[in-house]
Amino acid sequence: MIIGKVVGSVVSTRKSEKLIGNKFMIIEPIHQMKGGLSQESRQESRIVAIDIIGAGIGEYVLVAQGSAARIGCGMEDAPVDAAIVGIIDDGAGLE
Repeated sequence: MIIGKVVGSVVSTRKSEKLIGNKFMIIEPIHQMKGGLSQESRQESRIVAIDIIGAGIGEYVLVAQGSAARIGCGMEDAPVDAAIVGIIDDGAGLE
């Protein structure tokens, strides 16, 4: 699981039928927890995650990846690689 900041959203009108009705957010992982990276490296590592929690832009979130993402959002048969599974209430010290 990673901690990241929601920096945007993605709109997709054509997608797998198993993804219809879901929201997708752009997540920038918090790399300070892994060591400092340049702004360019941070932008290259952004990921798209399905959002079943209702996170908003600017919020810090917990993101599950891989099979944990599909299980965590109850979509075991959907093509999901990353899912927002929690919103962090207090992000003090993350940046």
